[in-house]
Amino acid sequence: MRRIAIVGPCGAGKSTLARTLGDLTGLPVWHLDKIWWLPGWIEDTPERFDEKLRDVVDGEEWIIDGNYSRTFNIRLPKADTVIYLDFPRRIYFRRVLWRITKGYGKTRPDLAENCPERFDLEFLHFVWNIPKKSRPRTQQLLAEYASEFTLYTFRKPKEVKQFLEEVKGKLHSENVIQSDQSSPVLNR
Repeated sequence: MRRIAIVGPCGAGKSTLARTLGDLTGLPVWHLDKIWWLPGWIEDTPERFDEKLRDVVDGEEWIIDGNYSRTFNIRLPKADTVIYLDFPRRIYFRRVLWRITKGYGKTRPDLAENCPERFDLEFLHFVWNIPKKSRPRTQQLLAEYASEFTLYTFRKPKEVKQFLEEVKGKLHSENVIQSDQSSPVLNR
């Protein structure tokens, strides 16, 4: 896992998972919302956004969180791992409402400066309609590119926690093996 794309509905925990995986693996983390939004909730142009995204995916290692399904053709062919948080609406919608309430007026670390959390009915409408509008397209595009990467689909937050524990365990055992191999006691 050196090039990881994390996708799923708003509020599923993509950014949190990206930061956690970044901390565990040392891979650089990129948030698509931070690339798309300019300070003050101003949208970048699709052309500049795509150019910035191509610069990121041309790198050897990365974790990118966000949907922006229009750009799956840029990210997915370069990803070796895709994590799809396919949570039910009752989980992610509640999390979006909590995020708005808890962070109202504050800018999240996965957004550009001066993009404070706000109450936006249009956004909430979009989030509510993810199951019938965005989810089918996401699943179709993931299926189109499926031969390019290993896909992990999680339907419950508990599955994400288990995955992170497995990653921690693998990284720990790899570090133990590497440190053992360089040990003068074991190399006699």
